[in-house]
Amino acid sequence: MENLLARTHNPDVLTCIANLSNDEVFTPPEMVSAMLDMVAEAWAADHGGENLWANPDVTFLDPFTKTGVFLREITRRLVEGLEAQIPDLQERVNHVLTKQVYGIAITALTALMARRSVYCSKRANGKHSICTGFDTPDGNIWFERIEHTWTGGTRESRVDPLTGDEIFIYTGRKCSYCGARENDYRRGDDLETHAYAFIHTDDIKQRINEIFGAAMHFDIVIGNPPYQLSDGGFGKSAAPIYHEFVEQAKALDPRYLTMIIPSRWFSGGKGLDDFRDAMLNDDRLRSITDYLNASDVFAGIGLKGGVCYFLWNRDNRGECTVTTHFKDHAPSIATRPLLETGADTFIRFNQGVTILRKVMDYGSNRSFADMVSSARLFGFRTYFKGREAAVDGDLVVYQNGGTGYVGRDEVQSGTEWIDAWKIFVSYAAPGTGNRDTYPHRIISTPFIGQPGEISTETYLAIGPFETRTEVDSALSYLKCRFTRFLILLHKASQHVTKKVYSFVPQQSWDRTWTDEELYAKYGLTDEEIAFIESIVRPMEDE
Repeated sequence: MENLLARTHNPDVLTCIANLSNDEVFTPPEMVSAMLDMVAEAWAADHGGENLWANPDVTFLDPFTKTGVFLREITRRLVEGLEAQIPDLQERVNHVLTKQVYGIAITALTALMARRSVYCSKRANGKHSICTGFDTPDGNIWFERIEHTWTGGTRESRVDPLTGDEIFIYTGRKCSYCGARENDYRRGDDLETHAYAFIHTDDIKQRINEIFGAAMHFDIVIGNPPYQLSDGGFGKSAAPIYHEFVEQAKALDPRYLTMIIPSRWFSGGKGLDDFRDAMLNDDRLRSITDYLNASDVFAGIGLKGGVCYFLWNRDNRGECTVTTHFKDHAPSIATRPLLETGADTFIRFNQGVTILRKVMDYGSNRSFADMVSSARLFGFRTYFKGREAAVDGDLVVYQNGGTGYVGRDEVQSGTEWIDAWKIFVSYAAPGTGNRDTYPHRIISTPFIGQPGEISTETYLAIGPFETRTEVDSALSYLKCRFTRFLILLHKASQHVTKKVYSFVPQQSWDRTWTDEELYAKYGLTDEEIAFIESIVRPMEDE
């Protein structure tokens, strides 16, 4: 039995699995260990130095287990830690697996994977299972196919092609719990529905009791939730769902909650604004460990904006310890408020906090964001294509892939910008492959739009300006490393929306701006300048 437990703690297989999928991101064992160490340290600090792994009464839940890597590592630590209290190995293993370690799988396949990983058998009560205390094949790793709850949509009349009878169907319906589109996720019995049990309920405590057949309370909830579902938008558009798992986990009222999730929640957007506000105003969020490059955690995974894991401590409130992993720099660690005065987003760089404070203390109350247009300023979608040849009176339209021409009377909005000078900058940040590599430009190369030039929603417009001198000045400012660093502080994904310019102060548009002038104006130290220049690449004229 001892040898069997040791063998099952070989991380090689799960490390390989962790590198296979971009749809459901599997967690590397090294990250699991770091998260569990963090929880154990918090437990000891809150319980007079007590060893978490020597407590036979603590209960753990992974509500979205995939490979079972969290549950397996928890089991290994408890089996080692409880040796003095429960000397008999088989009795100890049975106690841990039947009374302390629980999981909810996200698919039928991951349920089998998790049971095989934790119990060493796809059936918890099978002859090869290391646990002899189960009388069901599931054990404490549960999975049951759940269907979405379709609501809304449009009722349409159709003719049955076989009978000629009038029939009624609904189109455009979505799941009331997760927002999945019926057209995408109504599936036969041979396909997964991706209707996750943990979030498809109005009463999570009751749901947990139904799943495990008893009044359960979990001390520690831990895991790596699914991140997104396709939302039927343009291209590969997807809506985040990981925040729903976090909120449901909080509703279970555990002592500790830790999850690894995308870092883009720092700045909100696309259904995340309320979640961001709740998290940043919650003084039970005591630790955030942030990786700017997701590939440092999930090898080969292209996840823009990085990833983070956090510790939520129900009974211990205070400021948050922020640890930032960035490139080859030593991890930066600081204990600070989650929200800086005047900020509506989390500042992920500890070094950036002092720089932002200097900018805000300078006293400018005019934000550059006030000069940035909303999306689709002129009313044309990304896929719009203007005419290839101009006719008299046509406007130039900057579009995806180049330029075209449209008539002035075709422009339905933003008309006050047409005959002004402006700056165009892409809504999407420049590509960095599967990695958020640094230093990089932060934004795509901006360019001047002359009077008589407009754009599709591929670009945002900055302005409007009356003169060429003003627009040249603003363009020089936007190309400064200092300016783009302030943009980065509010930017958590590849999208460069109007709000990411919120920390950038306006200047006087009567000169050519340089980084040296801006560094001096805001009193930056040599160390702060060096940090900016390690992150932001010079923007050459192109």
